[in-house]
Amino acid sequence: MAYGFGGFGGGNMQQLMRQAQKMQEDMKRIREEIDSTEYTSSVGGGMVEVTMLGNKTVKAVRIKKEVVDPDDVEMLEDLVVSAVNDCISKITADERSKLPNIM
Repeated sequence: MAYGFGGFGGGNMQQLMRQAQKMQEDMKRIREEIDSTEYTSSVGGGMVEVTMLGNKTVKAVRIKKEVVDPDDVEMLEDLVVSAVNDCISKITADERSKLPNIM
């Protein structure tokens, strides 16, 4: 009895190829959806807000005037870093929940 490629019958191989192609298309669609989604994080009681796209591009940074203290720039820097890191955590969580097979 002759078998096709790798010991699978021809029909099974075609089915596997179709499934792989569909999975690849689904992952591409989900990746594009995540990349275009906006994620926002607010820290310091709303004093600093960062909005990023799912592709980890910073879209906006909003800083309330009250938090700008020339004598304490370090605190403002820490708030911005915290907001960016929180956005990245949200994006990563979304990726893990929607793309479990590649994470």
